[in-house]
Amino acid sequence: MSEKEYFAHETAVIDQPCQIARGVKIWHFSHVMENCQIGEGCNLGQNVVISPNVKLGKNVKVQNNVSIYTGVECEDDVFLGPSMVFTNVINPRSAVNRRGDYQKTLVKRGATIGANSTVVCGHDIGEFAFIGAGAVVTKHVPAYALVVGNPSKQIGWMSEYGHRLEFNEEGIALCPESKERYQLKDNAVSKLKENKS
Repeated sequence: MSEKEYFAHETAVIDQPCQIARGVKIWHFSHVMENCQIGEGCNLGQNVVISPNVKLGKNVKVQNNVSIYTGVECEDDVFLGPSMVFTNVINPRSAVNRRGDYQKTLVKRGATIGANSTVVCGHDIGEFAFIGAGAVVTKHVPAYALVVGNPSKQIGWMSEYGHRLEFNEEGIALCPESKERYQLKDNAVSKLKENKS
């Protein structure tokens, strides 16, 4: 990969081999370790660590002081807030080597994980889910869910533009910004396709 296709601050450390796509920005004191895949347009803030074999999709925004450990994968358009935390071992001990016991965490397309929140390993975050600042995620989070607290609890649903959805008696909600409509059915949310007639 040519240096000209992405930007890395002079204090950043990039181990080889790794795949860094066009338009990526890697800022001060960040460390990208071997065998990572970083998709087009990603932005890695200051003091970010990307551990070996981590995969980031396109346009992932990683704010300052975030470590993305082996076993974590982020799909396209994921937002990781400042100082949020991933884990990758469920029962760590300093004197016990558990490198072969890493649990997987998948953060699906468009999800937001707020500042200072923690995602306990082995739990997937659904598409466009919204994890509030300081939340501690201890179970799977459904698509479009809004979760807060410690341990995190679901308190509502969010649109793809990041607005809380208010559903009417028919289970339909309108995003105030995009005007897209969503349906709540069987405790799951989906975006309705509009008929262009």
